[in-house]
Amino acid sequence: MTDRDVYEYALLRVVPRVERGECFNAGVVVYCRARSYVAARTHLDEARLRALDPAADVTGVRAALHAVEGVCLGGEDAGQAAGDDAGRRFRWLIAPRSTVVQPGPVHTGLTADPEAEIERLLDLLVR
Repeated sequence: MTDRDVYEYALLRVVPRVERGECFNAGVVVYCRARSYVAARTHLDEARLRALDPAADVTGVRAALHAVEGVCLGGEDAGQAAGDDAGRRFRWLIAPRSTVVQPGPVHTGLTADPEAEIERLLDLLVR
């Protein structure tokens, strides 16, 4: 039997018009403390975005999603979070904000492979 570790994840939601509260899933952030792993995968469905807001800034939304991926990677792409460990970067990303790209609630699970888990969650909950 393979050892499994606890992981946490949050969906990234696109809320094109905050005042309306309509949203759809566009990514997932996964954190596994035991493996010092944090990563994000995103998939923007432009048709859904335009259905909720025909005037949406697609380029801006895509940039915001890529910024989340950059923070997870660390290094120069992480900006001010560059020196933070994986856990601090995850907690920073899941903090509620009033923006177009918002984190959902945090959920937990067990996995032997966080990299495979993030792809599974993206396919299951986003695509």
